[in-house]
Amino acid sequence: MGIPPSAVGDPVRPPAAPSPPREPSGPRAAFKDSASVGLGLVPLGLAFGLLVTQSGLDWWWATAFTGLIYAGSFEFLLIGLVVAVAPLATVALTAFLVNIRHLFYALSFPLHRVRGRLAKAYSTFALTDEAYALTTGERARSWSGRRILWLQLFMQLYWAGGATVGALLGSLLPGSVTGLDFALTALFAVLALDALRDRRGDLSTPVLAVLAALAARLFFPGQMLMAAFALFTAGLLARRLSTGREPHRA
Repeated sequence: MGIPPSAVGDPVRPPAAPSPPREPSGPRAAFKDSASVGLGLVPLGLAFGLLVTQSGLDWWWATAFTGLIYAGSFEFLLIGLVVAVAPLATVALTAFLVNIRHLFYALSFPLHRVRGRLAKAYSTFALTDEAYALTTGERARSWSGRRILWLQLFMQLYWAGGATVGALLGSLLPGSVTGLDFALTALFAVLALDALRDRRGDLSTPVLAVLAALAARLFFPGQMLMAAFALFTAGLLARRLSTGREPHRA
């Protein structure tokens, strides 16, 4: 019995390997990425909105702050500055000192993946601590610019939506409610405790912060916050120049 010609010398081909699953890059993936952060941003936004109305401002100030400024902790400080009708120079200097860390975020933030001038402009505007932490991790190295943009947009919606709802609720509360103004103090206390826990081996930073606050209280009581920020920043720069290295991490 003869062998068919087609079967002679016909190599055996291994089965084709399945193609790897495609990395999601749209709003659905970005929503999943931002959901855990949103659980923290929404209640904090509610507290911010309540504080806005309880400080005597109209509810729409919360929407304006979170939509046009979107600077997290600085927005809490801005409430007091607006109520006190602080000079623009004071507001600008406070914003610079509070958000100076964003200058260093730009060194490693994947802005090069974002396409288009408008998209890059918004991505730069919406660069927050949470967005930086999510987009610079190991898991985010394959994320597209579209996914990064949607992630930042969702996080701003969490913050702005929570603040607007909190402000609307706060406008319904009587003005005699007390204790909401402590939200800013509690916020910075929690942030300070978290920072101390993450940097247990770095005792010089909290000591420097306490010394800056005491010096500002003694010599600049009328501008204590601004003076404390300036002294603390100057102390960090002086330590950096003198040691030539970053503080030890535990």
